[in-house]
Amino acid sequence: MKIHKEGVSILIILFIVLLGVNLAVYYLVGANTIYNWLTCIITIFLYGFVGFFFRKPNRSMVYDENKIFAPADGTVVVVEQTHEEEYFKDQRIQVSIFMSVWNIHINWFPIGGLIKYFKYHPGRFLVARLPKSSTQNERTTVVIEDQKKRQLLVRQIAGIVARRIISYVKNDGKVKQNAEMGFIRFGSRLDVFLPLDAKVKVKPGEKTRGSQTVIAEFND
Repeated sequence: MKIHKEGVSILIILFIVLLGVNLAVYYLVGANTIYNWLTCIITIFLYGFVGFFFRKPNRSMVYDENKIFAPADGTVVVVEQTHEEEYFKDQRIQVSIFMSVWNIHINWFPIGGLIKYFKYHPGRFLVARLPKSSTQNERTTVVIEDQKKRQLLVRQIAGIVARRIISYVKNDGKVKQNAEMGFIRFGSRLDVFLPLDAKVKVKPGEKTRGSQTVIAEFND
């Protein structure tokens, strides 16, 4: 398991800080005390957790222009018809995936094609499972159009713990299916808005693996 590039600088800084904490405790209270051991155990656990969060899995990428892949690891929390207000302004099927702090937090493009729309929205940091987080939380909105002119909207949403959405999207750029779309730190959610005739392959409560699980198929 590799460390994702978004975690390298954080882990280096954290290592220096935690090393400083251990050295400070060592010189202030002396060697071989309960405080030394407790500090060492706590800092190793903390460093291991942060490293675990920024892990990057080795996955074989799958490509199929008629399939829509999960943009993230997590749990499906919403599958419903809704009115998409920002870009399409019509009825769509919404599939939402919630990522806990234990999930891999890389995001992938569910389809390939051209970026037709991208916008960053500042906002609040409500619990990502709540429906209103889709319109009130900090988020990015991306619309991808494939070679057959089929469009899909993907929304990255920050959660109560997440404090930074990282997006690799460039306006008018071309992207590959299941290439990395971005990263969200420490708990978040992805919304995907599908055409009404899409064949949904998941239901609430199911687990997804980003770039691997097929969440829907285009009807044609």
